[in-house]
Amino acid sequence: MIRVVLTDDQALVRAGFKVLIDSAPDVEVVGEATNGEEAVAVARETQPDVVLMDIRMPVLDGIEATRRIAADAGLAATRQIAADPLLAGVRVVILTTFDLDEYVFEAIRSGASGFLLKDVTAERLFDAVRVIAAGDALLAPAITRRLISEFARQGPARETPVLDVLTPRETQVLRLVAEGLSNPEIAARLAVTEETVKTHVSRVLGKLRLRDRTQAVVTAYESGLVVPRNPQRRD
Repeated sequence: MIRVVLTDDQALVRAGFKVLIDSAPDVEVVGEATNGEEAVAVARETQPDVVLMDIRMPVLDGIEATRRIAADAGLAATRQIAADPLLAGVRVVILTTFDLDEYVFEAIRSGASGFLLKDVTAERLFDAVRVIAAGDALLAPAITRRLISEFARQGPARETPVLDVLTPRETQVLRLVAEGLSNPEIAARLAVTEETVKTHVSRVLGKLRLRDRTQAVVTAYESGLVVPRNPQRRD
């Protein structure tokens, strides 16, 4: 069963999503929060698989709450202690009505694994929760384009993660992931099997201590491995 925490300052919104989520046979709501501070506390208490996170909330917004949860997850993963009260496996999906570039960029940079609008269909919501819970990332092509555009607007990388731990092939795969290609597309480009691509992606994430493909995209651009084309253009 996939365990979900709902975070939204509007009770009716939480109630609506709870009804939707509980209607799925393999997903259940294990906690609710009305602001980001509560979200962090509830997530630490319940250790869910996925946190659905609103952005605009009182006390603490969803961006900062995501950053704190991601920091917990990173620390727990580094310690490699499954029973750690910090959040070794939790992933955040930003769920909001605001389809704006800065929200997309800041949410992903803060550690979110996906981004959905609140008018999402029930099936799309279920699919998103399942994808994220399985350890993958939810980056639609439109979101990837915005992310790339924002990196282009901000200019040179501010940090340079160490990529020399990667093999040439792993570096090549990371570059293609950052360009927005799916596993089947990467497999076709490199003339290898999709399973081989999955193995390479998994090794990249492990070596760089990244949670998912979303963070791989961020790392590729921040390191300068991939440079956005047409840096003055905003899609």
